[in-house]
Amino acid sequence: MTSDIEAGAGGRAPSTEAYLEMERDPRFVELRRRFRAFAFPMTVAFLAWYLFYVLLSAYARGFMDTKIVGHINVAFVLGILQFLSTFGIAWLYAKYARDKLDPLSDELCEELTR
Repeated sequence: MTSDIEAGAGGRAPSTEAYLEMERDPRFVELRRRFRAFAFPMTVAFLAWYLFYVLLSAYARGFMDTKIVGHINVAFVLGILQFLSTFGIAWLYAKYARDKLDPLSDELCEELTR
């Protein structure tokens, strides 16, 4: 089974020239810029947040062992926040893609497969 881009609207794949032409299209350049504008800063922010957690776990054991409520300590709360931030980033990306990337991507895909 082939995808829409592989088969195209006419049932055959776009040529190499069509892909090269699309790569030079200012709209495609803008699509890549929009993607990078979200992906790179968010990746750096998440990796910094994760590294912060790892460093605290390795070098601030007393702080991480601080009890907050009952047996729940700072390490547990920050660990849960790691998971929540991952889901939050996924949700933000889905929203960003839907609003900023998908409309332009759909337009380019439609044009490429004509």
